[in-house]
Amino acid sequence: MTPNKAIESLHQLGEEMRSYLAQTTSVAGIDKTTASGIKEQWEYALRHAEQENGWFTRENILNALTNISGWLNRDALSQWIEPYRIPRHNPNPLSVGIIMAGNIPLVGFHDLISILATGNKAIVKFSHSDRVLMEFLLNKLKAMGLAWSEWATNDGNGEASFDRMAFPGMDAVIATGSDNSAKHFEYYFRNKPHIIRRSRNSAAVLDGTEKDEELQKLGTDIFSYFGLGCRNVSKLYVPEGYDFKAFFRNMERFGSVINNHKYANNYLYNRTIYLMNGSRFTDNNFLLVIEDSSLASPCATLHFEYYKNEDALAGLLLAEKDKLQCIACGNRIKDNLMKLNTGFSGGIFAGFGKTQSPALNDYADGVDVIAFLNQIQAHSLIKTISGNL
Repeated sequence: MTPNKAIESLHQLGEEMRSYLAQTTSVAGIDKTTASGIKEQWEYALRHAEQENGWFTRENILNALTNISGWLNRDALSQWIEPYRIPRHNPNPLSVGIIMAGNIPLVGFHDLISILATGNKAIVKFSHSDRVLMEFLLNKLKAMGLAWSEWATNDGNGEASFDRMAFPGMDAVIATGSDNSAKHFEYYFRNKPHIIRRSRNSAAVLDGTEKDEELQKLGTDIFSYFGLGCRNVSKLYVPEGYDFKAFFRNMERFGSVINNHKYANNYLYNRTIYLMNGSRFTDNNFLLVIEDSSLASPCATLHFEYYKNEDALAGLLLAEKDKLQCIACGNRIKDNLMKLNTGFSGGIFAGFGKTQSPALNDYADGVDVIAFLNQIQAHSLIKTISGNL
């Protein structure tokens, strides 16, 4: 399929998604056999996903769909790929394997549309945590003319067994996982062009001048998706002597997270560990805030670290550069950090409340997927031309 046709199919899905989001009142008594209407199909998919994964609440799924629906717009998609000078007709589309994560709803969708919107083919390995929603959307795209295939497995249990998989039909692989799984991916795909994504986290920088509205938006960065995404804020950098009173006052509106049993179990478990270890922490009955230099924090826990001045802050952030997905902060902090030649690109910074609302050109880990695919195609073309001389 040509990129233009792919964009039309993605836009069509976006139109259906936006129509559903405009009328998201729950419909009772839906099952697969009665889900004949468009809205009923979406409602069934959402309920099925909730049943399969206790982290995937209706609110979190709708948040993910709302962000994705902003991507699936003809003008937005065209403007996104225009700088790459993608040929109108892709005579030799790549077959790209994609191993998806499943920590938050539809987290692998951006990689997917990066492949499809450029006229290439996707071979999908679903995450067992996010199969329902992703397969639902992919089947919608297939009905709209966008072909994809599932990554075949050979272990008899529906799980990936990479040592028994054949890769000859794949031109490249994009794999997302933990630091441990990344080591295995690097080995398995050593002979294929690849993007391997490891564990990353996001941080926020405060200077004590933040208004209540900004702190409330920061709360969204912390608590959306129960803090499980790599773009969720897991750590605060605060100036020495910072008073947390305003912070905790503005977090109160997020207290309903404790009503999710999986979140509550993590909160109680981590609280017990801290108490047994005699750790000093602050507790507001749904969030544990503890001083810790680690960027990654357990679920229901937020780390913080003091900084003496902005030069010291820049040093702390640089030490975590390869582990940071994004940094939430105000414009003053952003401008000052950029002036200090930290090496951070502007794309790593996000305004408060925006960390989980990336734009189409906000690539995970800062790795431009479309440029990566273009480079492979260019290399393949040069090789073909050389072989014909």
